Amino acid sequence: MRKNAIILLSLGFTLTLVGVIGTLSDLNPNRTSALGHSPLKPFTSYEELRNFIIASSKYQNNYYPEDVRGLQRQWGLSPNTLSTEDSSSTLPQYSRTNVQVEGVDEADIVKTDGTHIYVISNQTIIILKAYPPENAQILSKIKFQGSLRGIFINQDKLAAFEDTGYYPEFKEYSNSISSRYTQRTNITVYNIADRTNPTITRNMSVEGSYFNSRMIGNYAYIITNQDVLMDQNNVTIPKISYPDRTEQVPANQIYYSDTTDNFNTYANIASVNLINDKEDPTVKSILIGYASTVYVSQNNIYITYSTYQYQGQTTKIHRIHIDKGEIDYQASGEAPGYVLNQFSMDEYNGYFRIATCSWRIGFGGPMLTRQESTSENNVYILNMDLDTIGSVEDLAPGETIHSARFMGNRCYLVTFKKIDPLFVIDLTNPTSPQVLGQLKVTGYSDYLHPYDENHIIGIGKETVAGDEQGSFAWYQGIKISLFDVTDVATPKEITKYEIGDRGTDSPILNDHKAFLFDKDKNLLVIPVTVAEINPAKYPGGEVPPNTYGDYVWDGAYVFRITLAQGLELQGKITHLENNIELLKSGYYYQSQYSIRRSLYIDNVLYTVSNLKIKMNSLLNMTEINTLELKE
Repeated sequence: MRKNAIILLSLGFTLTLVGVIGTLSDLNPNRTSALGHSPLKPFTSYEELRNFIIASSKYQNNYYPEDVRGLQRQWGLSPNTLSTEDSSSTLPQYSRTNVQVEGVDEADIVKTDGTHIYVISNQTIIILKAYPPENAQILSKIKFQGSLRGIFINQDKLAAFEDTGYYPEFKEYSNSISSRYTQRTNITVYNIADRTNPTITRNMSVEGSYFNSRMIGNYAYIITNQDVLMDQNNVTIPKISYPDRTEQVPANQIYYSDTTDNFNTYANIASVNLINDKEDPTVKSILIGYASTVYVSQNNIYITYSTYQYQGQTTKIHRIHIDKGEIDYQASGEAPGYVLNQFSMDEYNGYFRIATCSWRIGFGGPMLTRQESTSENNVYILNMDLDTIGSVEDLAPGETIHSARFMGNRCYLVTFKKIDPLFVIDLTNPTSPQVLGQLKVTGYSDYLHPYDENHIIGIGKETVAGDEQGSFAWYQGIKISLFDVTDVATPKEITKYEIGDRGTDSPILNDHKAFLFDKDKNLLVIPVTVAEINPAKYPGGEVPPNTYGDYVWDGAYVFRITLAQGLELQGKITHLENNIELLKSGYYYQSQYSIRRSLYIDNVLYTVSNLKIKMNSLLNMTEINTLELKE
């Protein structure tokens, strides 16, 4: 039996030899090489599915699948333009969830319909009458046992997604399977026409842990990752459970590939009509590696996962067409390297674009000793069959991607090692993309957001040189930048604003839904925990650049942002009564009173933490009202 060494990269891109795994070539001598890709195909029967998984598992190290999945979860290679929820003309103007694709809503922990606010607070959904703010009050609470992952609001319906664990009791499986703890995702739909008394109209669960979801029109699309459990004769099969019955996903609705990189995980995709409770949901499954990242356009779901070879990684891509609840697998492809997050992908004018970072690892000798490794950054353009037709490769060698954003025929890419190159890439000709220009400034951006067609907002960290040679840099406080890309050959940073010292952090760096921006209102809101260095601790005045500050403040910065005046701080809002808890927190701080989301209704700014909602005037920042969300 032939064996290949599997190399995994850690968060610091440190190389770890995890184990060896055999290829599956003996199963199918005519199969496609792992260097290429083959389209998925459905099983014809459960027996074929079972035999395939059992046969393939004979060539795998028993510990390898779990080790790989654990690292992918840790990386978060998985886990916004405004959504287009309908609103009545009689309602005041209000902000929506910050999403990537217009018309494709993303589940979140806070939603509003312009009158009410819906908040996930720990294991409870709280429904509030929010407008007018003077009369704000809690209307009802819905408590859950599992972990709430997000909600959608669609007219008078609320959909909640909850992760729960359980021990399956499948009679057709032996004890070695039925005794294994597993997860499933509960999908509960409520009628909230009476906000004081929500009633359940649909309750179902899909096997696997919640991975991601989107809502387009009346349909919610939910994706779960389900580990395949097996013994010598049996394997688990994806199921949908209802209060009165359990159904298996038909074998001909389970797709698979016979390439070498199967990790034996189901990606289960369910569509649910949130308005019509009588319409049956649709569920299809794909037997692939552990899904790490998803991008969803109005017509397609793109699921990606990473595979590992001696010399680096490859991102496998699967395109699933969606239309009014219908789910149809259509194509598979791949791109060298790994994907940072959903903003590294985009669909435009019939093409799929993806930005990746590749690590090239050198190994040699009988002991596979490590040699020099390096990184490179790439942008690939694929057609709807997911064949690569154009690319720009080897950008900023030795650096890694910190953020990406596709806007029409342009791609904006931020890489970083010592400085922050902002690349402007022209994608007008899909077969020949071109780098138009780049800007090198200190610091880096972890999130990019369009201000308008020719200006980009960047949120990240400022940096200072780590040594005299400038071979690396120390990150410092939060940095907000406004870039002018009118002249694509010479982009400019026209304004910037820095918050705090090393240790200052914001949820926006990892979660775009925490970002609130409205160009018409000239409004930008940043939740932030501020760390500052106390000069008194350094009598000589020399503060090492790797010094962390002490936490001194937690809340939201509210800015006025314009091209003429740049960033102007309008005020700060905190939910903390005092800073004692902050000052005693050490190098890590997280509080039930940390602001997680902000939104506006009319000229009122609402800031939301787990235990409180504050309402402030956007006209003069004065506090209007406060609601406690404690049990």
